[in-house]
Amino acid sequence: MKKAQGVTGRRSVGKVVGTLGVTTIFCSALALTSVAAHADSGSQVQLYGLIGTYVGSVKRSDTPQATALMGSGGLTTSFWGIGGKEDLGGGVSAIFALESFFQPQNGAQGRSSADPFWSRNAYVGFTSDFGRLTFGRQRNPTYTEESLVNPFGSSTVFSPLVLQTFVTNYGGTIIGDTVWNNTAEYTTPNFKGFGATVIYGLGGVAGSPGIGNLGVHLNYQGHGLTAVLSGQRVRYTAAGPVGAQYAYLAGAAYDFKVVTLYGAWAMTSDVSTPTGSHTYEAGLSIPFSPADFLLAEWARTQRSGPTPATNSLRNTASLGYDHLLSKRTDIYAIYSFDKLSAHPTGNTFAVGIRHTF
Repeated sequence: MKKAQGVTGRRSVGKVVGTLGVTTIFCSALALTSVAAHADSGSQVQLYGLIGTYVGSVKRSDTPQATALMGSGGLTTSFWGIGGKEDLGGGVSAIFALESFFQPQNGAQGRSSADPFWSRNAYVGFTSDFGRLTFGRQRNPTYTEESLVNPFGSSTVFSPLVLQTFVTNYGGTIIGDTVWNNTAEYTTPNFKGFGATVIYGLGGVAGSPGIGNLGVHLNYQGHGLTAVLSGQRVRYTAAGPVGAQYAYLAGAAYDFKVVTLYGAWAMTSDVSTPTGSHTYEAGLSIPFSPADFLLAEWARTQRSGPTPATNSLRNTASLGYDHLLSKRTDIYAIYSFDKLSAHPTGNTFAVGIRHTF
């Protein structure tokens, strides 16, 4: 899995390196939280996170058989973190965040063994009336923007839009992870609902100063409307010369009270291969009550390239029911359909639970 804040759309939210190491870090986090309660009012430290899991039968179109499993995350990838803020005076504050993905079904660190310990975010920076400037490992804003314009939010398990663009097993069209290393990110203040983010990731490749990621992102939220526009460039090294992929996203969601409608378009172009893709997404969320929501989403991706092997068409759809047990806990049931050209259909059935803390 390549890529989560809180409960999706409605509430803004290798193996563990030894039991002793994790226990020490966790206890340190609790100690920091305790110290913060006695610190001056200009300094704040918080421990927070989300834990979720699901059980079900999972089958993609290009796999021969279904797999019965207990999976990590589900609607939101499980994580925990420590965040802090200190008032420096003059309206400026220093901020930091250290966040780690984990797998509750087996206790392992990260989304997979390839993740570093602080796999979700690890940054430090400043915030003021002039915006926010941070440095470190940070979430890719394109992924964040996608989560705003589909009913399954940031889910790398059930959202057709996220699956087809970011998840390798589903032929994800966007090169790179949902988190970028070595980045500097600036986010503007909110101005009447409008905001912008610019992110740059240094490549860190000796002799290749031009290897780096760049993203420019615009969004608007207000009067029931959410709209996003993103563009990013990812440069990479392979067996041959330096490659570059350009990815673009445009999407919107509108809350009509009785239903929220979603739509998005994404495009990628690799100038060195050459290959490309076009993705279209549509979805809706219907609130049957303040605690009950019907979610539905469909995405279609057409990949194109110079050979038959690089040409394909994929359709993925998900239908779900989400019930809020409280402000911090929800349960859900989801069915997903997947069809890749030249392969039989795949069907996934799952039920899950999430809890924020």
